[in-house]
Amino acid sequence: MHSREDVYKQLHDYLVDMFEVPAEDIQPDARLMEDLDLDSIDAVDLIVKFQEITGKKIPAMEFRSVRTVDDVVEKIHDLVSS
Repeated sequence: MHSREDVYKQLHDYLVDMFEVPAEDIQPDARLMEDLDLDSIDAVDLIVKFQEITGKKIPAMEFRSVRTVDDVVEKIHDLVSS
């Protein structure tokens, strides 16, 4: 359904549009909190946005181990591919 590239692109666009993260800061190995200055509330907003798009319930607990942009892409991709 969604390729990893699609998920990455959508995540990239959300981070820029919703959280005003500079596009050049968004790299696969960028850490969400330390490098992109996101907090736990931002993470919840991101989960809700992806739930709307995918139509799948994304358990917040799934995101406890997420630290980088690539971690998010991997988690979302796994959920939409299952």
